[in-house]
Amino acid sequence: MTQLAQHPERNVIRLQLKQNGVLAELDDAARAELEPHLSIFDGSKGDFLLYQGVREMEQYFLIDGILKRVVANPEGKEMILRFAEERDVETSYAAWRLGTPTPYGIVCVTKVRVARMPLADWAAFLESRPRAKAAFELEVMRIMSEIMAHTITLHLLDAPGRVHRFARKHPALVDRIPQKQLGSYLNLTPETLSRLRQKGKI
Repeated sequence: MTQLAQHPERNVIRLQLKQNGVLAELDDAARAELEPHLSIFDGSKGDFLLYQGVREMEQYFLIDGILKRVVANPEGKEMILRFAEERDVETSYAAWRLGTPTPYGIVCVTKVRVARMPLADWAAFLESRPRAKAAFELEVMRIMSEIMAHTITLHLLDAPGRVHRFARKHPALVDRIPQKQLGSYLNLTPETLSRLRQKGKI
């Protein structure tokens, strides 16, 4: 990891961070105050940013690539809760506020670049900025609502319906997520997903 201020691509990264859905709420002075807390991490496919069950938590601003939020049982069976792409955030803010271990992991689906910082520092930064804090907490609630809707979808929609819903809500991700990963998210085998795609369902 490299501190943002020392990163050779820092000027480009600063512009990319301005486009983040949460950081867009900040003015230049606030961004300058935030910058010393940010480090840049370049991850490869399969790298973990956050492990399930830990108490050291960070805030992530996704600059490039795709992340997944996953839960796993003791036997290692995994369920994908959501995907995040450029301009999104990933966080375990709710667990941090509740004082509980992280209930999920965050993993790189593709090659990824993120800006990261300790979650306690991010929360402290937001305390004096009610507008930014409200925007961030709204995003956290939106993500939780999205995950709830997806969980319900797995129970209520048939396979073509699940595939169609994903294509409608996330058209930019359809061809970027590996078939095995997307099939897992939709509770389908890669073969079934491929067959539905060939039939024009996605």
